[in-house]
Amino acid sequence: MDLQDQLRNLFPDHVPEESSSETPQKPKFWLQDDPIICKYEKRKGKPVTILEGYNGADDDFKKLARALKSYLSVGGSHKNEKIIIQGDYRDKIMTFLTEHGFKVKRVGG
Repeated sequence: MDLQDQLRNLFPDHVPEESSSETPQKPKFWLQDDPIICKYEKRKGKPVTILEGYNGADDDFKKLARALKSYLSVGGSHKNEKIIIQGDYRDKIMTFLTEHGFKVKRVGG
């Protein structure tokens, strides 16, 4: 007896909803016309990738930072209208942003 059978025995009047086979939705961000600047720096001897130039709302800015950090599985922060990602992930960040419809400009090396 699997879980579905046990649930039918416990709740005989319940009609289960049909599960849709849609792919999970990508997070929606506010897109802008100006490109986001992606640059690489070293701070205290450690590499960081800095994204600046996003002029959307604060909620979208935080959502974009959270999505980037979870996509890369790294730490980072967002402050002063900049997203700071720990490590040199310029190529991965640029592909992530272009897949979501952003224009990206690479600065430096």
